Amino acid sequence: MCGIVGVVSQGPVNQLIYDALLLLQHRGQDAAGIVTLQGHKVFMHKAKGMVRDVFRTRNMRALPGTAGLGQVRYPTAGNAYSEEEAQPFYVNAPFGITLAHNGNLTNAQKLKAELFSADHRHINTESDTEVLVNVLAHELERTTRGLPLTPMDVFAAVGNVHRRIKGSYAVVALIAGHGLLAFRDPYGIRPLSMGRGADGTVMIASESVTLEGTGHKFERNIAPGEAVFVDMKGNVHTRQCAEHTQLSPCIFEFVYLARPDSELDGISVYQARLNLGETLAKRVISTVPPNEIDVVIPIPESSRPSAMQLAQLLGLPYREGFVKNRYVGRTFIMPGQAVRKKSVRQKLNVITSEFKGRNVLLVDDSIVRGTTSREIVQMARDAGARKVYMASAAPPVRFPNVYGIDMPTASELVAHGRTVEEVREIIGADALIYQDVEGMKNAIGKLNPQLQGFDASCFDGVYVTGDINAEDIARINEARIGQEDPLEENTTRLAIPNPQEA
Repeated sequence: MCGIVGVVSQGPVNQLIYDALLLLQHRGQDAAGIVTLQGHKVFMHKAKGMVRDVFRTRNMRALPGTAGLGQVRYPTAGNAYSEEEAQPFYVNAPFGITLAHNGNLTNAQKLKAELFSADHRHINTESDTEVLVNVLAHELERTTRGLPLTPMDVFAAVGNVHRRIKGSYAVVALIAGHGLLAFRDPYGIRPLSMGRGADGTVMIASESVTLEGTGHKFERNIAPGEAVFVDMKGNVHTRQCAEHTQLSPCIFEFVYLARPDSELDGISVYQARLNLGETLAKRVISTVPPNEIDVVIPIPESSRPSAMQLAQLLGLPYREGFVKNRYVGRTFIMPGQAVRKKSVRQKLNVITSEFKGRNVLLVDDSIVRGTTSREIVQMARDAGARKVYMASAAPPVRFPNVYGIDMPTASELVAHGRTVEEVREIIGADALIYQDVEGMKNAIGKLNPQLQGFDASCFDGVYVTGDINAEDIARINEARIGQEDPLEENTTRLAIPNPQEA
């Protein structure tokens, strides 16, 4: 999971891209990068760390130009500890191309071999983004054959890119002296939206909140398989470049990843989470009679809308029982189980009066490893709760994700191969209530009837691209940020920060 933004304007864009990346910080905190374009010259600065730490005044002054792009990275492939794998990536031929992307190429290793043997291009890192930018560069070179570049050439190249690469990808790329290119995979797994400022500035970003938060009017989502090319004068050219498309966005964006104030593919993320709370309430009633619950308490942050809606429908008090310390490093990413356990208590503190002597229903957005849930249940008991029930707004996470979310391998997922009762025993709750898969899909899908489905692979094991089997998952897991540095943070899906923390 990453956040990307691209801009074409008539004035300097460095500050605008910086502000946009702050609004996307929840999508990645491991590295950040900005590239700007002034005429035919490219300027770049990228490094590990959060946006506010990566960019200083001297760095911003060294990023002139009226077009640019930026990225915040949450690594799911390659080496999480390499400065070289921070995005964007640059190749000097043809024209000079810089590219950033959100997603995960599932055939990156095969492409890497093709690039070396057939395209005569060298890949120097384990990043699939470097593979992607080289595939695009090769296809642009084939399309133009040394002639001046036109939008139709760009679209023809993107069409060839779609034929070669597999997986999920939302892309922004700068072509030196020509403009900004953006495109989305044929399934629309990762989000991408476009907007415009009053001064004519065109912005493309992962989430609509980025556009609105920087004073731009949201116009529309980029369609699956569509390419958008914005020339240096701000003229927008669009074309559908994929032969077969279907809108099947990642449902985990609505459950957890995206900010609640974003709209993705015609669906309000906040409303989606309210709907999940409504359907979850029906599941709770069938498991625990509401008269046996004294209070509903969310586990901050993204479970709040679901918890509020659930409490209202069941006629139960809604209370804030956990207070988050926003100045502690990210939870769940410390090397070693003992340190991870300690960090949960450092980051979350209980309001004892909301637990003491009560039967509490804790609501979380999802349960992945179970480590955090177990610790939070124990915190509630230590605060004096008589009974602790746990409800998850998402179904059991039983399968790895291969499309750009760093879900653990199947063996690390607490629900993989276990019944709900077995998971309940592991986390120590008196009752455990999960959302069901179809209920989740219906609750979110009804907000936009034009959707053709979702990628819900981490819940139902169905991979929408249709090309993933057990061997592919094993191979992709081998490439999963495998080079762990014991002195650095251990990255897992549970390291993904909540939007309100950014």
